[in-house]
Amino acid sequence: MKGLKKQHLPEKLCAACGRPFTWRKKWERVWDEVKFCSDRCRMMKGKPRAG
Repeated sequence: MKGLKKQHLPEKLCAACGRPFTWRKKWERVWDEVKFCSDRCRMMKGKPRAG
């Protein structure tokens, strides 16, 4: 992903909240395995959303 501008980074939809999130450097080696946008969504993956 080196040399790409922010608007050209790959995006995914969070499996928990459905919001789009973009590639991060810390996910470089595991991008194919990343399913959630945050730790909060990862922890809430099996629980129904309130609201």
